[in-house]
Amino acid sequence: MSGTVIVTDSTASLPAEVAQAHGIRVVPLQVVIGARVLDEGPDGATPEVVAQALRDFVPVSTSRPAPALFAELYRSLEAEGVDEIVSIHLSGEMSGTFESAQLAALEVDLPVHVVDSGQVGIATGYAALTAADVLATGGTAQQAAEAALARGEAATSLFYVDTLEYLRRGGRIGAAAAIFGSALSVKPLLEIAGGKVVPRERVRTASRALARLAELAVEAAGDRPVDVCVSHLANAGRAEELAATLTDRLAEGLEGREVMCGELGAVLGAHVGPGMVAVCVAPRD
Repeated sequence: MSGTVIVTDSTASLPAEVAQAHGIRVVPLQVVIGARVLDEGPDGATPEVVAQALRDFVPVSTSRPAPALFAELYRSLEAEGVDEIVSIHLSGEMSGTFESAQLAALEVDLPVHVVDSGQVGIATGYAALTAADVLATGGTAQQAAEAALARGEAATSLFYVDTLEYLRRGGRIGAAAAIFGSALSVKPLLEIAGGKVVPRERVRTASRALARLAELAVEAAGDRPVDVCVSHLANAGRAEELAATLTDRLAEGLEGREVMCGELGAVLGAHVGPGMVAVCVAPRD
């Protein structure tokens, strides 16, 4: 093997076959459920397992990959003949994963371009896929890293949760706590901005939250070609309804592509809780 390889982490939510097709290596984060420590993935921590644990009030937390895990992968790629690595990860404001990758990059001889996507979930995945596309068309590792960063910055990630309790427990709620406080009768609409979870607005019902997510997603898409993904944790019905709405309303911008719809990854799910529905709109230009 030679050239450049893309590395990302499991929160990027890339299906295994998609990552493999693009030559992207994925480093798992971990979920701690009670006394069990599991790698995120189909053979370890799954969204279903996390959702049930949260419902049962079993303690659930998450853990970043250690720098040594990244360093081990980087060294193995170097041994395979790789010249450079572009390592693209979820927001450094939300996780220490980016920092682990940075520290590991200092321990290897080959160049490693570590990118903070400023995003979470599939928005990070889209950034990694964009980097892979740049390499596939003859671009350099630096150009791939810059394209990944730009894709992350251009993406819009919006979501609503049934309760702020899980975000509060994990310390991910930031400014939202001050604005929404203990207003349990509202459905908070949140977004990722500056790499953090921040409040967008609030609505009174789940149905209105779903409708408003659709409106905001259409607004974010504008008249540009976009990739769109709807994610959920234990709320498939509402997620599929939103995906169908967006498929109709964004048909021209999708240009033959479908709105992706699926369960949120276990690590992110641990911080938002059952009932969450999210939408990511990532302009392709």
